[in-house]
Amino acid sequence: MNRVEIDPVWLMHVQKPARYVGGEWNSVMKNHADVDVKVALAFPDVYEVGMSHLGLKIIYSVINSRKDALAERVYTPWVDMEKMMRERNIPLYALESKAPIKDFDVLGFTMPYEMCYTNILNMIDLSGIPVLSKDRTDEDPIVVSGGPCVYNAEPMTDFIDVFFIGESEEAIQEMVEVIKKWKAENKPGGRWEAIHRLAEIKGCYVPSLYETSYYENGIFRAIKPIDPSAQFPVEKRVIKDVDHVIVDDKPILPHIEIVHDRAVLEMFRGCSRGCRFCQAGMIYRPVREKSEEKLQGIADTLIKNTGYNEISLMSLSSADYSCLPELVDHLMDNFKDKRVSVSLPSLRVDSFSVDIAKKVQQVRKSGLTLAPEAGTQRLRDVINKGITEDDIMGACSNAFRNGWDRVKLYFMMGLPTETDEDLKGIADLANRINELYHEIRGKYGCRITVSVASFVPKPFTPFQWMPQCSVEEIERKQKYLKSLFTNRHIKFAYHDARTGYMEAVLARGDRKLNQVILKAWQKGCEYDSWTEFFDFDKWMSCFEECGVDPDQYAARDRDEYEAEPWDHIDCGVTKDYLRKEWKLAQKGILTHDCRHLACNGCAVCPILDVALIDHKEENWNDKAVFIYKQR
Repeated sequence: MNRVEIDPVWLMHVQKPARYVGGEWNSVMKNHADVDVKVALAFPDVYEVGMSHLGLKIIYSVINSRKDALAERVYTPWVDMEKMMRERNIPLYALESKAPIKDFDVLGFTMPYEMCYTNILNMIDLSGIPVLSKDRTDEDPIVVSGGPCVYNAEPMTDFIDVFFIGESEEAIQEMVEVIKKWKAENKPGGRWEAIHRLAEIKGCYVPSLYETSYYENGIFRAIKPIDPSAQFPVEKRVIKDVDHVIVDDKPILPHIEIVHDRAVLEMFRGCSRGCRFCQAGMIYRPVREKSEEKLQGIADTLIKNTGYNEISLMSLSSADYSCLPELVDHLMDNFKDKRVSVSLPSLRVDSFSVDIAKKVQQVRKSGLTLAPEAGTQRLRDVINKGITEDDIMGACSNAFRNGWDRVKLYFMMGLPTETDEDLKGIADLANRINELYHEIRGKYGCRITVSVASFVPKPFTPFQWMPQCSVEEIERKQKYLKSLFTNRHIKFAYHDARTGYMEAVLARGDRKLNQVILKAWQKGCEYDSWTEFFDFDKWMSCFEECGVDPDQYAARDRDEYEAEPWDHIDCGVTKDYLRKEWKLAQKGILTHDCRHLACNGCAVCPILDVALIDHKEENWNDKAVFIYKQR
């Protein structure tokens, strides 16, 4: 096995050298000669971010649970380390064995965020692998990718050989079997044969097996398969029984502090609340809960294997877990003498959530975090948030009476039908919360943070057809809203409008963006999700040089019946359902949560043959499946 020798003297000249040395507690070390398939798992961001990503941890555990395969990690080197690696011709290497990435059978990327795309190209290049798929030889690893961004993979199709659509725990196992068999047969047909075999795995999208066409005005027209083995559509993979899926119950402990430095307990997958702006709420359907008994066992094992003093209950809407009170009681009783705290990062805006938060924060109290998303009831109804101002004020009242004095509020700006009156509602709501604190506590001292992000319309949401607000309009809105905050107890923060614009372009892009991303990387764009590195003007010059209009993707008002670059991907939710929700949004009509009332007809349950269930029998939604069977 080749090994990259790391001279400690080199690392003295870079920030946080612990990012690059490996050897962390719980990391898995295997002999490369003893396994059939070697996979390098890559995260296109710095160590502290990548080490916090649960999806990569799970795939690491899935592969390493096999005797015939190994998985090792690699993260994007920080700019100082990259500079040194290029100067000294040091190839990108895996943390566990220090083996060059080029020596692995598979290089697998997580694609968590559109603004990481240039980092992916940079990591491929640092590995000594041709950036373009068409230029790779049989000596190069097969480059695969998964994660939320693969639901519209078109902007990255020139660089990735295979995309895994949906939940990958089972598909990754099938990938290992395919690669193992192909190698045992002495790699007939080279890497192209292996890729062709992977295309037969359900949920695998091999872009080279498809071709796209465009209208004369450059608008996307269609995508179709050009090989009989290509799936059409590509149906996402879903883990039906999440109680028996492999979990990361022995997570790697980082050498340095990371973004989420705590044990993570995934309670369920999916969300049925139907917020119309939320891509995750659509693509991760249906809801599938883990049993309380199973979660108790995982939690005990996590703390035993890590020594963490905090365990985070994670899901898209954690307070929706049907057995949450019982689970929290168990965790608090079990860990009360060990000084292990329990946290709920995503709470509903209601008193139940605050009651739960009060219970879990007996060990360590933090601020209250709520996400009203919009400042007026009218706009909250448009986005189907499903909460009222009474809910918000009731939750804050409950919190203030129980000792909270910090509140963080999350909103979005640029939502469909938004007016300045809706923006004013954000400031008004924050001021009313501040006054409520004074009424209850008899003093002014509540620290309120209002964070406002630019709304980005994403594929597979009811808002996928709407134009995004221009950079100039978002900046005007930001300036207007900032002028309304005059209270020193309220802090106002907002996101960069230009980054939001680029995210929208990449999120709804087609294959023409491959050339733009390539040119941007060649011009030095990297770490675009980091404000200090993002160069908007450089990106705009790349669009101009490539003859591609970014407004075509971000600012164009799309016809709801036109073809979209992601139409060949089947996330389960039908386009008819998204159209219906778009029309209801324009009228400000709410859609109920199908977990508690009748089926709304998104079609996920019958198409994927998965019932929407939780572990309290009265909440089972078998009626939804029955309705579709009758049809």
